[in-house]
Amino acid sequence: MELSDNKATLSFSDGTPAVELPVYKGTVGPDVIDIRKLYGQTNMFTYDPGFMATAACESAITYIDGGAGKLMYRG
Repeated sequence: MELSDNKATLSFSDGTPAVELPVYKGTVGPDVIDIRKLYGQTNMFTYDPGFMATAACESAITYIDGGAGKLMYRG
């Protein structure tokens, strides 16, 4: 993945300071927001029931889009 010039900003309605998160360009598919430091910066986790919008790892040889029924792989 390649780091994008774009950044994501997460803001809170309770006055907690906003957090800037890096965005990476996907080779295939949508760009991704890197939340690895989210917990350390906010003391909060993300909630994604069913693991529907979360990537668990980086892969240079596979692409999965379950909603569209796509599984692409090299090799």
